[in-house]
Amino acid sequence: MKRSHCRHQSLKNLSSINCLISAGPTREWIDPVRYLSNPSSGKMGYALAEVARDMGMMVKLVSGPVNIPAPEGVKVIGVESAIDMKDAILAEFEKADLVIMAAAVSDHRPEAFSNRKWTKEEFPEQLRMVRNPDILKLLGEAKKEGQVLVGFAAETHDVLPSAKRKLADKKLDWIVANDVSKSDCGFASDQNEVLLVGRNGFEKEIYLADKRVIAKEILHAIQSSWLEKAL
Repeated sequence: MKRSHCRHQSLKNLSSINCLISAGPTREWIDPVRYLSNPSSGKMGYALAEVARDMGMMVKLVSGPVNIPAPEGVKVIGVESAIDMKDAILAEFEKADLVIMAAAVSDHRPEAFSNRKWTKEEFPEQLRMVRNPDILKLLGEAKKEGQVLVGFAAETHDVLPSAKRKLADKKLDWIVANDVSKSDCGFASDQNEVLLVGRNGFEKEIYLADKRVIAKEILHAIQSSWLEKAL
C-alpha cells in the first residue's frame, strides 16, 4: 500500500513519474533479405512520448524500426524483433510508474531463420510459424500495486467488445482501441481516432485528430483518474 500511495501522490509532481512507452512495428526475419512485419509507423507511440515528456515525466521509449527522429529529452531504446521488444520492456518495467504499450508487436515468427537467402525455387510454400510471447499479458501478470498499464488494440471489427475483452484478459488499467480498417487514420497516418476504455468503467471516443492531440487526450484522462485515486 505504501508503494501505491507514493506513486499516486507523485502525480502532483510529474517530474518524478517514470513513463515507459513502446512504439513502432517489430520485424521477424525469414532469411537475410526477407521479414514479416506490419505497417505501423510508430507515430502514435512517439506522439505519446513527446506529450508525456512535455507534461514533465521522465520517458523511455522502446522503439521498433521507424523513420522518425528520436524525441529530444527522451531515451530511445531501439529493438527489432518481438523477443527484443520483450527483453527491453521487461528490463525497464520494474522502474516504471506508467507503461504504455503502443507498439504493433508481431504475434508470430518463423520457426527457423535461414542464414542464407532462399532462392525463389527454395522458398517454402508454407512457412512454419511459432507464437511470440504476449508481452502485454506478461506485464499484466507482473504489474505491482500502483503501476498503471495501458494497452493498444488495433481492430477491424467489433472494436469495443474486443477492447473490453483484452482489458480484462490481460489485466490492464486502460486500453486504447482503434479501427485500422479506416483509410484516414491509424497505421502510417498522421491522424487517429480511438476509443479509450478504463478498467473503472471509463469510456471515451476520441474523434479524428492529429496523433499528438490524441496522445494529449489519452494522457490527460489517465492523469485525472490517477489523481482522483490519490485524493
